[in-house]
Amino acid sequence: MGFRPFVFRLAEELDLSGWVLNSSHGVFIEVEGARSRIDDFLRRVNEEKPPRAVIFSLETSFLEPRGYDSFEIRESDDSGSKTTLIPPDIATCAECLAEIFDPADRRYHYPFTNCTNCGPRYSILKALPYDRPNTSMEAFRMCPACEAEYRDPRNRRFHAQPNACPGCGPRLQWFGAPGEPGPEHHDALLRTAEAIRAGKIVALKGLGGFQLIADARNEEAVQRLRHRKHREEKPFALMVPDLTSGQALCHLSEQETRLLTAVEAPIVLARRLDSENDGIARAVAPRNPILGVMLPSTPLHHLLMRELGFPVVATSGNLSGEPICIDNGEAVHRLSGIADGFLAHDRPIVRHVDDSVARVVAGREQILRRARGYAPLPIHASAPAPTILATGAHLKNTVALNIGAETFISQHIGDLDSPMAYEAFQRVCQDLQALYGATPEAIACDLHPEYLSTKFAKTLRPKALPVQHHFAHVAACMAENELEPPVLGISWDGTGYGTDGTIWGGEFLIADGTPFTRAAHFRPFRLPGGETAIREPRRCALGLFFELSGEALFDQPERAPLSHFESRELSLIRQALARQLNAPLTSSAGRLFDAVASLLGIRQRVSFEGQAAMELEFAIDHRVSDAYTFDLKGDDPIVVDWEPVLWEIQRDLQLGVSPGVMSARFHNGLVEAAVAVTQRAGLRQVVLTGGCFQNRYLTERLVQRLREEGFRPAWHQRVPPNDGGIALGQIAAVAQSMGQQPLDPLNEPSGFLRTTR
Repeated sequence: MGFRPFVFRLAEELDLSGWVLNSSHGVFIEVEGARSRIDDFLRRVNEEKPPRAVIFSLETSFLEPRGYDSFEIRESDDSGSKTTLIPPDIATCAECLAEIFDPADRRYHYPFTNCTNCGPRYSILKALPYDRPNTSMEAFRMCPACEAEYRDPRNRRFHAQPNACPGCGPRLQWFGAPGEPGPEHHDALLRTAEAIRAGKIVALKGLGGFQLIADARNEEAVQRLRHRKHREEKPFALMVPDLTSGQALCHLSEQETRLLTAVEAPIVLARRLDSENDGIARAVAPRNPILGVMLPSTPLHHLLMRELGFPVVATSGNLSGEPICIDNGEAVHRLSGIADGFLAHDRPIVRHVDDSVARVVAGREQILRRARGYAPLPIHASAPAPTILATGAHLKNTVALNIGAETFISQHIGDLDSPMAYEAFQRVCQDLQALYGATPEAIACDLHPEYLSTKFAKTLRPKALPVQHHFAHVAACMAENELEPPVLGISWDGTGYGTDGTIWGGEFLIADGTPFTRAAHFRPFRLPGGETAIREPRRCALGLFFELSGEALFDQPERAPLSHFESRELSLIRQALARQLNAPLTSSAGRLFDAVASLLGIRQRVSFEGQAAMELEFAIDHRVSDAYTFDLKGDDPIVVDWEPVLWEIQRDLQLGVSPGVMSARFHNGLVEAAVAVTQRAGLRQVVLTGGCFQNRYLTERLVQRLREEGFRPAWHQRVPPNDGGIALGQIAAVAQSMGQQPLDPLNEPSGFLRTTR
């Protein structure tokens, strides 16, 4: 991050002698001089550090003078255990951007320009410490001019490990679809722009993997990309040439603008200004008032977007369900059926790193997919814990490694449904351990015995420590917000294996150190067809009514939700429900959202996870303040009963009430039910977690209502509320358990999953 040259310049300015070096533990500095100047040095190191540098701890001690003659930057020390932070990839800085568009500069139009303030880090790193021989730039020998910059502490490229220029660094090359080589250097970029203008799909080798690029204004090109990528309706992200272009497409608040232009350069979810007339193809984000927009983050992207001057679709270079391609040969093999051409280069990518996704929720930035720009920066704990590896969940997988007081969370890996995704997951597990030279004392995993992440954890250690899914969500939010028990966790999502063997998902858990108490949950209902019900909201709606009416439900096939089925389907579903075959019980809030979306006629089948709930949120009439009624029944635990909601929806359907009003009443009812349970629980501190809290309306309204009632709500910001945060929660839960009792010889704390109710 340019920290050592900053220290060098500060020491020279204060006439201090000594040295600074990188090590596996962090940065070590020894300065010698007058006490008053040393005091100034200590103060200014913290106050004036480089903009991307973060000091997690600063420890000092005073020694006897050694008699140094000058101040120097020493070679890095890679001995000992590794605890230093791995720097993430950083978007191009203003100085480098100016150079690549300056015809008089030697880096004019050079797409691999960087300095200590920007450029690739994590995606090119092979080992710690972060020095050029430990990166994929090792094979590129610097020319004399680049070498001089690299060795000069007063130059902003001092020890910029990827430093290069057109004469000595990586180069671009265009390949036709079968892989035949074509133009190189800037001519390759011009050929790429020409292909995109002509409606072609191009696979571009970005910072952390290949991206598929197409003209976002070209309906036919975007539809062709959907067909080839096997991605039916899930929105595509857009890359726009500059901030002005983004502001022409979306409402961008001050916070959203700051997030869009941040050095992490995530995809930012923002509301469209005019979806009918903004010139963007309808196929980019079907039935969606939100666009995912990002700015160019590398010199290559800046050069291409300046040449094009219009928005492009920029999506991961893969088939849906597979990991992103990072190798040239692999990309030509796997993407030749999707891309019409390839813009590649010869700098190896060490590990895949997708684009991050973020939005502004309740006045704060919130990460929904944590990857480029953020990973693998750690979450810091107040106290050190044993070395723990956590294998995360099955969907939106990340893995995490705890060393001391730092939990390093991997980049987004994705769903582990395909063999290639599972292989990528295993590589990342091994990669994190290898980077830090860590041997875990414990392995944490999900409680679900059939998750591939759980099965893999047990291959590493048969007595891997299972953590209940929704408690992991709560523990992750507590860890991120540095909260101590007792805390009420409102943990709502689609699916998670419960301690009673049913599918949980609408949970109120008290984190009280036992490790948790299930204080309340939604009334369970059956999911006819099991996994099939996740893809068909109509089945979720049918499951709700079957819970109320039993087989008598099927005597009125003309009524919703039965009217959405053919008679043969209903016959099979009736038998399955009657015999309780492939019809598991669930308390899932996510499936409740799906059921309501079905009843309101919004969505009967989905093509991607969360689609029905998203469209239900989009339908909300924000003028509506009244709410449907949820009953609270019993105690120990409380059951949140949705039955009154169903009858109120049926009434409104008969009255012809609009879906927007009904959606608002449903969301408002959920909020009031959550507030009522919180009041019964009697804890001031509340955390909101789980995939349902990606719903902006739900999160913001519940935060507001909890505050109005005197509670202290906390929610996710740096770690996703979805299953991308599960690995952090697994580590936090296991670390707490290990702190309460030592590991037994089988590495299994007794009673780890015990609940008090």
